[in-house]
Amino acid sequence: MNGLIQGVKGLLSFLSAPLIGALSDVWGRKSFLLLTVFFTCAPIPLMKISPWWYFAVISVSGVFAVTFSVVFAYVADITQEHERSMAYGLVSATFAASLVTSPAIGAYLGRVYGDSLVVVLATAIALLDICFILVAVPESLPEKMRPASWGAPISWEQADPFASLKKVGQDSIVLLICITVFLSYLPEAGQYSSFFLYLRQIMKFSPESVAAFIAVLGILSIIAQTIVLSLLMRSIGNKNTILLGLGFQILQLAWYGFGSEPWMMWAAGAVAAMSSITFPAVSALVSRTADADQQGVVQGMITGIRGLCNGLGPALYGFIFYIFHVELKELPMTGTDLGTNTSPQHHFEQNSIIPGPPFLFGACSVLLALLVALFIPEHTNLSLRSSGWRKHCGGHSHPHSTQAPGEAKEPLLQDTNV
Repeated sequence: MNGLIQGVKGLLSFLSAPLIGALSDVWGRKSFLLLTVFFTCAPIPLMKISPWWYFAVISVSGVFAVTFSVVFAYVADITQEHERSMAYGLVSATFAASLVTSPAIGAYLGRVYGDSLVVVLATAIALLDICFILVAVPESLPEKMRPASWGAPISWEQADPFASLKKVGQDSIVLLICITVFLSYLPEAGQYSSFFLYLRQIMKFSPESVAAFIAVLGILSIIAQTIVLSLLMRSIGNKNTILLGLGFQILQLAWYGFGSEPWMMWAAGAVAAMSSITFPAVSALVSRTADADQQGVVQGMITGIRGLCNGLGPALYGFIFYIFHVELKELPMTGTDLGTNTSPQHHFEQNSIIPGPPFLFGACSVLLALLVALFIPEHTNLSLRSSGWRKHCGGHSHPHSTQAPGEAKEPLLQDTNV
């Protein structure tokens, strides 16, 4: 059921993210930020009301669960180019910080007060988030870049979710970036879906050890995505930072795949924190190479690719575990299992040579991503600046553009379809 939900949600996110990003370039960020946050949080109270409604709503919420694309476009609106990578790192770091704190808080409250309080508290925080956006978050898109009213006509080219896919295939630079994101995030998404069960059942981590692992990994990721990312961007440049992050990810996944001792997982986790610099570095690259009025659509493309991986990754990892006869299935814990360094006994045979086959597959996938990323130029103008794409995203240019009067922008792609 979880794989089906993630698959549907990921596919819908993949199709909708570029469209929502493009519309935010025309109608403004705040309204779409409010919309995406609301639908991302909407399934939470249904966990205690109706499991089937929860499954249905969380699947459909994939259409609007693309907050990152709007947030990154917002950041691009309010920052200078040289500040952008640091800002993206801060956004990703706050996401990592939530992963550090929320599982521990939820587990404690659920154990002491019951699961109902956890759902109620999560719902209240979601409502507080929505109120914060309404009251405290200003619109970042300048007034002169928005149409006079929400009634501005939208053509089918703008609403067509496959139009962005056509653009991806037509421009080599966009295609290279999207392939890099797909090949690197596919194993990461699969890893998220199974890794903590893997630690419990294969590596014999206790629940407390898993919680400590998440906390340490999250703290290291925060440091990597703020301080380390900023230093790397200034010293070795945007593209080399991406390549370095992919290199760390390859090492991490290979270590997970061959690791057979708990200390190896801890060491690989430290490397995994360094690999977290890749996504903000990629977002900074596409942001720097697109016009200010195209930030939503380019970030939407990246978020859409990640959404597709969120659907495919868990299914792929589950299939590889199945092929190698490794059963990751959560079983009830007995009293003797709590507070110990062992997990419940499970009936499967561990492969002594390759304990984690999916992680090795992931390392090969990221290696391909690194080879593709080598061909991405450090400085380029994306074809999103072409008149064809501009017509698709809004059909007008904006007066704030840095283009000099009378200066023609030469697109990298001569689009004959629009």
